[in-house]
Amino acid sequence: MSESPVPERASAAPVRADAPFDVEADILVVGGGGGGLPASLFARWLGNDVVLLEKARELGGTARKAAFWYWVPNNAAMRDLGIADDEPDYLRYVARLSRPHHYDPDSPTLGLSDWELALCRAIYQSASPAAELLHERGALPYRHCRDVPDYWSELPEDKAPTGRVLVPEGARDSMSDGGEVGVRTMSAAAQRDGVEIRTRHRVQRLVTANGAVVGVEASTADGATVRVRARKAVIFASGGFTHDGELRDNFLAAPAYGGCAAITNEGDFVRIASAVGAQLRNMSYAWMCPVPLEKAVARRPDLIGMFSVAGDSMIFVDKHGRRVVNEKLPYNELAQEFFRWDPLRGEYPNLVLIQVWDQRSQEHSASDEYGRLIVPPGTDDGHVIRGETLEALEAAITERLERYRAHTGGLTLAEDFAANLRASVERFNRFAERGVDEDFGRGERAVQQLFNGLVKDEPGRENPTMWPISETGPYYAALVTGGTLDTKGGPKTTPDGQVVDDLERPIPGLYGVGNCVASASRRAYWAGGATLGPIIALAYRAANAAHAEAVNELSPAVTAA
Repeated sequence: MSESPVPERASAAPVRADAPFDVEADILVVGGGGGGLPASLFARWLGNDVVLLEKARELGGTARKAAFWYWVPNNAAMRDLGIADDEPDYLRYVARLSRPHHYDPDSPTLGLSDWELALCRAIYQSASPAAELLHERGALPYRHCRDVPDYWSELPEDKAPTGRVLVPEGARDSMSDGGEVGVRTMSAAAQRDGVEIRTRHRVQRLVTANGAVVGVEASTADGATVRVRARKAVIFASGGFTHDGELRDNFLAAPAYGGCAAITNEGDFVRIASAVGAQLRNMSYAWMCPVPLEKAVARRPDLIGMFSVAGDSMIFVDKHGRRVVNEKLPYNELAQEFFRWDPLRGEYPNLVLIQVWDQRSQEHSASDEYGRLIVPPGTDDGHVIRGETLEALEAAITERLERYRAHTGGLTLAEDFAANLRASVERFNRFAERGVDEDFGRGERAVQQLFNGLVKDEPGRENPTMWPISETGPYYAALVTGGTLDTKGGPKTTPDGQVVDDLERPIPGLYGVGNCVASASRRAYWAGGATLGPIIALAYRAANAAHAEAVNELSPAVTAA
């Protein structure tokens, strides 16, 4: 017998606390992923009764599919090693990336808004205490990644270019399974320490009394409505809106087909918080990555973003067969290239690109980690296109594109594709022989080599990201587009996670952390783990602030039945 699906979304309009509650807790956490699990643990360790409601059938959310690097400025391991990471230096780095067009190192706010500066400062101040508490309590033991560089480590503002990344202690050497490990250890700690966990509960709306949020109504998989009271506060950590097509199409600046967030990330909190007057912020931004077109269109729950593009004898080309990008850019920056607008032709010429590789890369760079599209035998390779010659590969790509014409605006290969592809391969091969990419600078930055993936060892070569593509087949290809790891816009919050209204006033009893609320990073992706590290820091602050809330007093008639 198959499991019941997640309940459909219902009205987000708030309801009054004029009926009995089914469950009570001091603090209610909505969402059991990379924000909700830490928030529930921090709240519980402060002595609160905590209930965690998760929409899916299991905990983990998007974090379960991630490598779970978490970026912790001035972490304890750095301090033990004597690596300086002072707050002013950190703030200059994040300000330079978040608002490069406003950045002013001599300004008191560095060009950030007061709100952005406050959130960035809160991350610095709370990330390490939060990480250490999780580590000490056995919820998230970590190991320090001393040599992992920030994504913009060459910038002069980055005074601590390595050492800020932590990863779950039990993750494999490649760190690709960190999400599974981190979710497992935090889930076990939550169960051990008395967090009441209820899965397959979709929160539909808030319950209010006397101008404050005092609980929620949730739908269960069997159609029941459960009213949960929060005596102090409700903390939402329910993810972004990657899988709500209407929100994505109307708010994101990029025409993304979807992404690799948990399939239950449908922007629930955008509607729920808006219904009580929450102010929205940064709705046009997302954490971006390349994704295989087929899986994105199919909304495959197992879709993982291409954190690392595999292969050295490999290139990306457009519908004309022209190489158009540095394939080894960090994933957030590489994804932006898919959304470039051509004002003369009135189209997104790179919205779907074609990854092309040879037998060498197939044999030496195949991997089932980090969303790589060059995969080993016996794994899911439905996205792979094959041809014994470049001409045969062109025919196979044409056939594959035909299947998806309804999703791509009728995209087809140009008549000059074959000739241009051969010319692109020849030009790339000349660069690869010398190890210098004169067109796009592939392999010139440390982070590009960090994400290079497995390649055949070639003694003496200086640029491991490049090798000439073979003059003979077989050849392989895949259709690639830009997608979201998740969105990062939503209700605006204070540095302590309090959701604010249009006049910047906190909405009593309502908190938010993670990708369901607005990120101060704007378009920027500061480093590996710059999603989860700040989320954990702000979950720590939200839990402490919620703990300090006075208990809301309700009529005995509406307390737990």
